Amino acid sequence: MLAAPLAAVAVTVAAFGCVAAVDPNVPGRYPACPVLSLTGLACPACGGLRSAHAFAHGDAGAAVAANPLAALSFAALALLLAVWLAQSLRARPFPFTPRPAHAAIAGAVTAAFTVARNVFGVAG
Repeated sequence: MLAAPLAAVAVTVAAFGCVAAVDPNVPGRYPACPVLSLTGLACPACGGLRSAHAFAHGDAGAAVAANPLAALSFAALALLLAVWLAQSLRARPFPFTPRPAHAAIAGAVTAAFTVARNVFGVAG
């Protein structure tokens, strides 16, 4: 019962470890965003690697400045993984079942963020 949450934690730690080790603030380390390159518009993930790098180094302010939606998502992911692992250690089911409404809300928030960052210059 611990295999899945431990694997999820391991993959997450490895991913953040890679981004922590290879600074996306240095030009040429990662490919450019294709949406930004082709359209000149920032996608909802633009600044996400910089945010992940800052998050991995414990700099919440820089993480939020790079991409507030990504920083919030990283914090939510950390919380969800911690709860999942704790519940699994107690042999209890995960206390949250995603529903279609959750996906709709996440999509609406992402769309609103994308419009706000491109129209009003919000973050990134």
